[in-house]
Amino acid sequence: MPTPRHTFARLCAAVTAALPLLLVAPTAVAAPRQPPPTAVGGERLGSPGVQVAPLAGAPALPADLTGQSWIVSDAMSGEVLAAYNPHLRLPPASTLKILFADTVLPKFDRNAVHRVADEEIQGIGPGSSLVGIKENLEYRVEDLWRGVFLSSGNDAVHVLAHMNGGVPQTVAEMQARAEALQARDTKVVSPDGYDMDGQLSSAYDLSLFARAGLRNADFRMYCATRDAMFPGAVDKNTGQRGSFGIANTDRLLGKYPGLIGVKNGTTTNAGSTFVGAAERDGRTLLVTVMHPTSYQKVYDETAALLDWGFAAAGKVQPVGRLVDEVAGGEAEPTGQAGGAAGTPAPPPHPSPATAGPAAAPAAGGDGDDGLGPVGWSAVVLAGGGAGAGALVLRRRRSAD
Repeated sequence: MPTPRHTFARLCAAVTAALPLLLVAPTAVAAPRQPPPTAVGGERLGSPGVQVAPLAGAPALPADLTGQSWIVSDAMSGEVLAAYNPHLRLPPASTLKILFADTVLPKFDRNAVHRVADEEIQGIGPGSSLVGIKENLEYRVEDLWRGVFLSSGNDAVHVLAHMNGGVPQTVAEMQARAEALQARDTKVVSPDGYDMDGQLSSAYDLSLFARAGLRNADFRMYCATRDAMFPGAVDKNTGQRGSFGIANTDRLLGKYPGLIGVKNGTTTNAGSTFVGAAERDGRTLLVTVMHPTSYQKVYDETAALLDWGFAAAGKVQPVGRLVDEVAGGEAEPTGQAGGAAGTPAPPPHPSPATAGPAAAPAAGGDGDDGLGPVGWSAVVLAGGGAGAGALVLRRRRSAD
């Protein structure tokens, strides 16, 4: 039986043997904590709640805003003047068409003509907004884009996507474009913004898309167009092709002073979302509002935030910024349509000068657009309307 002296000696030996492990162990398990990733555009844009940094004389933000997420930014400098949960990921509805246009619009000559195949207007989601495209008829590319911007036509999106090589290819290109713009909140599943599981974006990302799109003169022209005539069916008796009127579903266009446009979106599941750009006194502001409590509020709250942004110029410090596109460049016009299965088709033939109905764009803002020389081309918009007597407005479907 060990004596107390032997027991004490063994205990001391055990402690001595374990001492190196006791000294090293804390260092091995206590790895330094990594700081959380900074939100794109600045740390404050990743913080919950309202972010604003008023200076002396700054106006108060509008009261009773109900949007789940919103952001006010300067389109030229990229400075974010105020924001509320701008990186909150939400279904974008048809505002995702901004990214679609930014991705595909530069690829095709707007005067090119495309004959629509039946398969190009299949697989469109039930309840989608449609401009009224018919198979086996020819459409100019510019008519298709008016269908996208004015009527939010998912049929026009699908035709252009098939021209681009197919829906899957277009979705992949849209996702790549989003990544190039550093829009990391966006997951693209459908090119038209129709409600799909997992399809998400954010107020911040939608503002990035709009800022990039407005640098394209054609994009700017289409989103500012209030009404136009769209090619219709061929009369069986006369053999003549008719046309009908379409009007922009953006309810602020032509009503809010200096509004350039951009895009609205509404679905039953996603609610309402709106991205609006307006110019005043050489400054162009972007406002995105996502998912307020009602359809009309998306316009009311956008207008109120635009008013605030113009009044707050020089009286607030920026709380973040819209980041710039990473190197890589934009798609160049190809004039080359893709077939329905993604195979190249012959180049589209040019549109005759007298073919198809003329558009009736309306100016969205006069004077300097405030965007400087970095690609923001001046656009001269033709005045006049399509004629009230000839205008037959197509009823808006549930997924504009």
